[in-house]
Amino acid sequence: MKTTASTKGRISNEALDAIIGEAKTPEDVFGREGLLKRLTAQLMERMLGAELGHHLAMQCGGAEPAARTTKNRRNGRSAKTVQTDRGPVTIAVPRDRDASFAPVILPQHTRRLPGFDDKILALYSRGTSTRDICEMMTDFYGVDISPELVSQVTEAVREDIVAWQARPLSACYAVGWLDAIHLKIRSEGVVQSKALYVAVGLDLAGNKEIFGLWLEATEGAKFWQRVLGELRARGLADMLILCCDGLKGLPAAVAALYPQTTVQSCIVHQIRYCLSFVSWQDRKALVASLRGIYGAPTEAAALEALADVERTWGTRYPMIYQSWQRNWEVRRPFLELPPELRKLVYTTNQIESINASIRRTVAGKGHFTSDEAALKSVFLTLRNLAKKWGRREPSHWKTIYTQLNIYFGDRALKTN
Repeated sequence: MKTTASTKGRISNEALDAIIGEAKTPEDVFGREGLLKRLTAQLMERMLGAELGHHLAMQCGGAEPAARTTKNRRNGRSAKTVQTDRGPVTIAVPRDRDASFAPVILPQHTRRLPGFDDKILALYSRGTSTRDICEMMTDFYGVDISPELVSQVTEAVREDIVAWQARPLSACYAVGWLDAIHLKIRSEGVVQSKALYVAVGLDLAGNKEIFGLWLEATEGAKFWQRVLGELRARGLADMLILCCDGLKGLPAAVAALYPQTTVQSCIVHQIRYCLSFVSWQDRKALVASLRGIYGAPTEAAALEALADVERTWGTRYPMIYQSWQRNWEVRRPFLELPPELRKLVYTTNQIESINASIRRTVAGKGHFTSDEAALKSVFLTLRNLAKKWGRREPSHWKTIYTQLNIYFGDRALKTN
């Protein structure tokens, strides 16, 4: 009989009938004490027994049990309770006389099957508190775990964070985005607001990448310069365009390390700043006036629109014109770019969507117990988010990349 793709690896119906036996209801099969749980225990015991047999055979050069000359033999079994996604399972682990057997399927001192920790991490990454995770594991799987166990599982993420934060970066990125959000974190017995610095880049193939995460007491250009220095040490030699909010001193910090990089300050942040001075009844009209600036086809047209804003609103709100004029050098770069590039860089929306995902995760937590707990939760959130990112449509990115080549020349060549 030929084995087809549909039958390969399947258990025969006769074998299934023998396994199911007297099971009559779904609870008999899938329940907390059902068939699947018992079958898991028996399969683990059989695999461990086979693994011990292989271990004894290897000690004798593969000889049959009757011909073995080594004194090492099987030496009974010991009970061990293992946490699985079906609940706690007690199995009989085989032993050998000289205690040289080190199982690979279920390593010594392991109390949780592969996949159990993943469920804890999945809940933790979605903002579920430690105690809520304990309750959910009890409700869903009948497994009683302690908050300390959850902490131990999430502690394993620390090494991933260290490696991720120190990984090498490409030499050149098309666009970079910098922004910070604030998290509530307990420090020295007091809940404080700390700035979480987030840096994101778009490489020359159109792929988005998060450079890293940093926690500091406040947001400031001085710390951003330290972040940029770290990125440079990790291999990031050039960014064609860097988008940021209107933080004072940040353009100078960028210029100190990346003098060729074009700094584009977020237009949306600028509009919000302008609206903060305006009464509610004037906001709609003012937004229409400001649209003439950032929607202008050329810089000259934008300056003319800015002059119109001054003539219309300068008497009542002089600070609006002053703000645009004072920061014009970091507001204007996108006006020189083609439409596709403008849409990509005139706001920090690319990183704002990431920040929104972080805020959704931390919304139900109130505050984090430590800096490390905050970084672990955010890191797991971003790791889940990165799995959903796909490549841009080739035709769309090809157009943008062609424009980058025309505007930036050799700096935009894919050399890495």
